[in-house]
Amino acid sequence: MINAETRAQIRQWFFAEHWKIGTISQELGVHPDTVRHAIESDRFHRAQTLRPCLTDPYLPFLRQTLDQHPRLRATRIYQMIRERGYTGSVIQLRRVVATLRPARPEPFLRLHTFPAEQAQVDWAHFGEVAVGRARRHLSGFVITLSYSRALYLEFFFDQTLENFLRGHVHAFQAWSGQPRVILHDNLRSAVLERRGDQIHFHPRLMELCAHYHLIARPCQVRAGNQKGRVERAIRYVRESFWAGRPFTTLQECNRQALLWRDEVAHQRPWPGDDRRTVAEAFAEEQPRLLPLPAHPFNTDLILPLRSHKTIYVRFDLNDYSIPPEAVGRPLTLVASDTLIRILDGTQEIARHHRSYDRHKEVLDPPHQQALLQLKRKASHSTPTGRLAQAVPESETFLDAAFARGESAGRQTAQLLKLLDLYGAAALRRAIREALERDTPRASSVAFLLRQRQQTASSSAPVAVDLSRHPEVQSIDVQPHDLETYDELTHHDHGSDDSDK
Repeated sequence: MINAETRAQIRQWFFAEHWKIGTISQELGVHPDTVRHAIESDRFHRAQTLRPCLTDPYLPFLRQTLDQHPRLRATRIYQMIRERGYTGSVIQLRRVVATLRPARPEPFLRLHTFPAEQAQVDWAHFGEVAVGRARRHLSGFVITLSYSRALYLEFFFDQTLENFLRGHVHAFQAWSGQPRVILHDNLRSAVLERRGDQIHFHPRLMELCAHYHLIARPCQVRAGNQKGRVERAIRYVRESFWAGRPFTTLQECNRQALLWRDEVAHQRPWPGDDRRTVAEAFAEEQPRLLPLPAHPFNTDLILPLRSHKTIYVRFDLNDYSIPPEAVGRPLTLVASDTLIRILDGTQEIARHHRSYDRHKEVLDPPHQQALLQLKRKASHSTPTGRLAQAVPESETFLDAAFARGESAGRQTAQLLKLLDLYGAAALRRAIREALERDTPRASSVAFLLRQRQQTASSSAPVAVDLSRHPEVQSIDVQPHDLETYDELTHHDHGSDDSDK
């Protein structure tokens, strides 16, 4: 509203000075519509002519019908007024029905639960985050006790069944107990199939319920009001915790979430009595929770797998190493949220920290060392490997010989014969000398070995081995009786005495 002086000023500028409406609006700092109302000219207030509509004669009938049947579909009303002479289209009728249909919000009763009776569970999507080269969907697992409104919040990189069960287990451990009923949505991790009130639950969820002595109960389809407390808790998390929250790792995000829960969420007024806090209501509810079992429920993912060629097995976009002797054998992978374990039967053969990156090779150095040692042993079983082990210089020698057009296989065979005849030390010296002379051929090495042997024989006597000489082998030696030598000895002694 404007006062009389401002109204008079507007009319003077418009009618006398012929200022534009926008100029007057900027000058006085008022809305242009305020200027138009102050002018009150017929130019801006022309009477609008309303065209007749085909539904006008049927408006009383439409109002009466919708008052009696507010949820009646427009297609059925169209059939009814067609019988009464309506010639318009169903689209035109739908527009009229939408304006005439009475808005009657569905009433609800306020739900009251006993302490430790029920908890409500749901997932919340918080966008995507970059983990190395991978893009991961960040999801928040939220569970809240219906009586005290105490909640548990944990973030995961996906909404798989294992993380769904893992969130329950971690929440029960944080509360040191569990409620009797878990109310959740009809998500795939909980409900495999539903037909009316008949439900096929996921077997793993039933195992969790049996382990913790509780009941899983999904809400009705498209009835989110039945789990309104966890819905409000998720909205509270988005507004109070998530908004403007910086973090670098998933562990840091979860650490901040638990700190926010204890310092902020549980210190808010309790909806049942604003004179108490949620923490005080939870302190009243916690002793009535069901006691925890002796051991937590196992939520690890178990998968059969096999490595066909390499020492790696693939899981969730990454490769994890195994010992080389396990390649080609059926194995079992056990994945938690932080660890990857690989079993051969019941024996653990590998353990790695789980990576949420993409195309990353997680290698245990002993696995690589064992493979290299195995490769070295295998290479020594071949002629080339045996020669390379005894005479490392042979690799360079064979490369040079191959470049000169020599056959690598023939050269290797000849060098192995020389190795057996002259030994590794002599062969190494001869190969080095042949390389220095730029004569990379086995015949050159053999010449150098024979020359060195001849030089050594001329400087020192060499024992001649005649054991294999053909003439020596044909000589037949008759052994004599040893008593003959004794007689000769006695005869020699007798001769000496006679001489004396």
